Formats: sequence, structure tokens, C-alpha cells
Amino acid sequence: MKILQLCHKPPLPQVDGGCIAMHNITQGLLDSGQDVRVLAVSTPKHPVKTEALPEDYLRRTRFESVYIDTTPKAGAAMRSLLHRNSYQISRFYSKEMADKLAKILSSESFDIVHVESIYMTPYIPVIRRHSKAKVVLRMHNIEHLIWERLASNESNLFRKWVYRTNCNQLRRVEEQILNVVDGYMTISEPDFNYFRITAPNVLGTIVPFGIDMDNYEVEDDYIPSENPSLCHIGSMNWSPNIEGMEWFLDDVWPAIHEKYPKLTFTLAGRNIPGSIQQRHDPNVTIAGAVADANAFMLDHDFMVVPLLSGSGIRIKIVEAMALGRVVITTSVGAEGLAVESGKHLFIADTPEEFLAVIDKCIATPDICSIIGENARDVISVKHNNTIITEKMLDFYRQTIQS
Repeated sequence: MKILQLCHKPPLPQVDGGCIAMHNITQGLLDSGQDVRVLAVSTPKHPVKTEALPEDYLRRTRFESVYIDTTPKAGAAMRSLLHRNSYQISRFYSKEMADKLAKILSSESFDIVHVESIYMTPYIPVIRRHSKAKVVLRMHNIEHLIWERLASNESNLFRKWVYRTNCNQLRRVEEQILNVVDGYMTISEPDFNYFRITAPNVLGTIVPFGIDMDNYEVEDDYIPSENPSLCHIGSMNWSPNIEGMEWFLDDVWPAIHEKYPKLTFTLAGRNIPGSIQQRHDPNVTIAGAVADANAFMLDHDFMVVPLLSGSGIRIKIVEAMALGRVVITTSVGAEGLAVESGKHLFIADTPEEFLAVIDKCIATPDICSIIGENARDVISVKHNNTIITEKMLDFYRQTIQS
């Protein structure tokens, strides 16, 4: 099967969850013997560095990219807020990218054009004009829901209005876009249930984030020390991550530190904003970008994911569970995962609940070994990339035959 994967940022290097999710799709398809070509947008936030990409990857995917300056411009953003079009999406469109896509499609036939996220949907008319391939859209999140939750948690009236407007614009796109594709895939069941109601006559399926468990090898079951270390790793230029971390440091960490003054918390990730870097919270270390995310998570006992907004699946939660680490997250963070609190991870939505989980883990450290083992088991079944790739290929075939 010949597949063109159209990406809103380069899948490599794997600097955040979205990149990892897209690359694992590519890798799964290549491993199953498919002919995959990758065309990506290069942005200031996610620049393409071709010289740093593996030669084998470049050869097998015939990788190409087009640079687009997606940096938000205040004037354009404000004009967009006063109209119905979404600036969040329109800034990913460029004529150069459209021309590059048209050239590829005119010179080569594909069975499927796999479109990653609604940010690449402005190119669907180009695909239709130059190709007979079926168009499959992979929805990484319910994008409007992220902004809706950000708005509900925001006290500043102007920012609340901006978030609400972005939410409404993205909702309109999500309600309309499924009617111009041949099929769609969501990353989680809650997202699928939403889009199935929105577009009941369009083919859809769930294709979760998949991993190769061989890349997540761990030693024997671990038991945390009396004074375990907590950590978080994530891309800190994503608004929900910033919002959640500020809440954790403001409202959750003080109570934990007061009761357990020897506990430490380390925050890692790219683009940590000054508002967090300049804090001086006790026993909190700002590590910034780390070379090996898996090694970082294995160096700590608990992975904290305090999300208040978001949608889809949090990739770093899946990876931490695959490493057998205990994850403490919110109900929002656990959305889309086939998990049970107290069995595969812990869900805590208030400072009191976070502290209660720490109490439990310190009082009965053996439970951490059980949680870690259960976590690895469920990830190996629900997020096996080989199984997920086969399901995706079946959906491609169904879409082609429809």
C-alpha cells in the first residue's frame, strides 16, 4: 500500500508527544512493509534539521519539508478572533507547501493520504485536485475542548474571551471537516464517541498511540525509598502543561513539601517559560530539556501529570507506565486510557488527593511495584504498535473499498 503522511510538524526528532505519535505511525507502517512517504511542515517551534535525521529514515520515507513561519502575529490573531476562520489552523497554510504537495501528488499515485491533525486540513482541496487517493484524517485531540477547558479555568476576562473564541472557531472546523474526508481516526475512545455523533455517516475508528515495548526495558520491579523523588516531563510550550504545572506548584506541592520536607520534584521539558523557571519553590529543580526521557523517568519514583485541560491521550503517561513507573495524574490526564485508578496509576484531582496518594505510596511502598507491573501489562496490550498498525491497515482497506 502506498501512503503519503502529511504532518503538521516533523516526526523526528521526537521532542514531544505529537512527534512520537506520528513517528510511531510511520515506523509501524514501514515495519509492516508499506511504502510510506512523509511530507512535513517545518516551523520555528519545530524546525527540520535534515542533517540530524537518520539516513535510513530519509531514504525509506523520502522525507521532505516546507518551512512555514507559524509564529502567532498579534494583528492577524486579533483579526481572526473577530471572524469565523480559525487563526490556529490558517497559520499552518502556505502556497509553497500547497505547491510542494501538488507536485508530489501529480508525479506519484497513492492509495491513502494520511493527514495528521486538523492543522493540515486546509490542504485537503489540493489533495482532491491532484489525487484520487482516499483521505484519512487522524484527529490527535478534540482541539476545541482544550480551549474550552482553558477558558473555564481562566480568571482573566480578556484571556477567557480569547480562549472561548478560539474554542468556537475550532469547534466549527471540527464539525465540518469530517464531511470532506473519506475516513477519520481518533487516538482515544472519548474523542471517537464525540466525532461519531458529529459525523455519524463518515467512516471512523480508534487508533491509539502505539509503542514498541522493546524500547521500554526495565529492571526488576522497583520499590521507592522512604523519601521518593517526583518528576514531570513534557513540552512546556503547550498551554495545558503550563496551566497544570502552575497549579501543581501553587496548590499541590506546598502541602506535600510541608509533610515530607525531604521529597524532591524535578521538572523537565523543552521551552519552560520564565514564569516557572524564575520560581524558587523548595526542593524543586528545573532540569529543562533532557537527552533521554526514558532515563529521566527511570531516575525518579513517581511521574506527576497534573493536567486541568487537554484532550486525546497523554503520550508521556503511556511511556511512564510502559517503564513501570507510578503515575499520579488528574481525571483529565487519564482520559482516553483503559486504566483504573489504584490499579494501573493514581488519579488525584485536588491537592488533598495528591497528598493522600503520596501518603499511601510511602506507607505501603510495595503497592508501587504492583502498580508498575499492572501498568506495563495494560500498555503492552492496549498500546502495542504492531497490533495497532494492523488495525490501521484494516481501516485503510475499508476506506479504499468504500
